[in-house]
Amino acid sequence: MSLVAKRLEELGIALPRPAAPVADYVPFTRVGALLFISGQLPLGADGRIAPAHIGRIGPQASLDAAGEAARLCAIALLAQAQAAVDDLDRIAQVVRLGGFFAVEGACDELAKAMNGASALMRAAFGAAGVHARTTVGVACLPLGAIAEVEAIFEIRA
Repeated sequence: MSLVAKRLEELGIALPRPAAPVADYVPFTRVGALLFISGQLPLGADGRIAPAHIGRIGPQASLDAAGEAARLCAIALLAQAQAAVDDLDRIAQVVRLGGFFAVEGACDELAKAMNGASALMRAAFGAAGVHARTTVGVACLPLGAIAEVEAIFEIRA
């Protein structure tokens, strides 16, 4: 069993089947040593978005659901990465995460919600999981999702 797979198992995470694209794009593409994963939505084990992960974050909203949604997006990113490279131990570095959250007006705490994805990458990859990131609020996301996260990974030869 690979080291990353063992860490995920210890966290109680089983990677789902990678989601198929919902429009005209590919789920991942590789350029040299870099693997770009398209934005992933917070799909549950049943392949659907839970009601708690649909909608928008308001100025007074709790960020718990958004953080959990970001974590589910990160799990989906790992499922896509595994489909791309077969073994997550081939990932040398999580280079960057980009997080998008559907918001109503101002929401100054989005970085805390994005920690749901960042913490999972650090737990799965250790020091190689520490990454650069961007977190932005947007008017809406596909399928009404509250979060979407994309990633860039460096792959070992």
